[in-house]
Amino acid sequence: MAIDVGTLLQILFWGLYAGCIYILLATGVNLIFGVMKTVNFAHGELLMIGAYVTWTLFSLTGLNPYLLLVATVPVLLLFGIAVQRLAFRPVLGSHKLNEIFLSIGLIYLFQNGAAMIWGSDYQSIQSPFASMAVTIGSFRLPLDYVIIIAVTIGILVGLQLLLRRTRLGLALRATSQNRKAAMLSGINVERMDMIAFGLGAALAGAAGTLWVVSGQVFDPYMGSVPAVKAFAIVILGGLGSIPGAIIGGLFYGVAESAATYTLGGAWKDAISFIVLIVVLVIRPTGLFGERGE
Repeated sequence: MAIDVGTLLQILFWGLYAGCIYILLATGVNLIFGVMKTVNFAHGELLMIGAYVTWTLFSLTGLNPYLLLVATVPVLLLFGIAVQRLAFRPVLGSHKLNEIFLSIGLIYLFQNGAAMIWGSDYQSIQSPFASMAVTIGSFRLPLDYVIIIAVTIGILVGLQLLLRRTRLGLALRATSQNRKAAMLSGINVERMDMIAFGLGAALAGAAGTLWVVSGQVFDPYMGSVPAVKAFAIVILGGLGSIPGAIIGGLFYGVAESAATYTLGGAWKDAISFIVLIVVLVIRPTGLFGERGE
């Protein structure tokens, strides 16, 4: 089946746009795991809560939903800190099964809590730029795609500057590399756990805002599929590797777009499992993960 240049560009840019949301979600997973060595299976529900926070603020203020990022991100940051302190901190360091079942329990708690607060009906927001496009030759690129890609790049650059150019970032990286050595050097590792979880939740909240403004519908139970895709990306890029999450997210987004175009919409979600299986067979540690001895 021949594909013209315009269609190829459309597949590529749609994949980049979709990949941006997955990158933010997967980066949050990797940040939390890198510092706490904990996998939060309820991470997709943080995206869902971020979507509802944005939708609520939009309903109350009518502001441009992109601007609501500056409110949604701090709300999810604080929410993530509360979840870490109240739920994950008491079981941290115990058997890994405790952490797994805790996060699974949080999935149902967040889903049912959201249904009680906001109802179980589908909701959506139409972007103010939905009818606008950027013309590149004969190719028309939706303006929302450009904004979402630009916003994601800005968030990732800000995160990189935080981790590489600040004392807080140095402390987070030290805790990630060796918790005992970080503690002996005077770093409050419990505080780093709290901040890392909060930042991971904030990234999920940003992903939720972009999910909303991209025009996709959402309900209290929509977090599971994005979470599966995020974990597939994490495994593809390597658990604990933020660069791996970025490259894996871009690869996954383009693969999903290509699968949707060539095989049909039914394959849009299935591709995450295919990527997951292939990577586990070929390189279980992921592209940037460390090989076992």
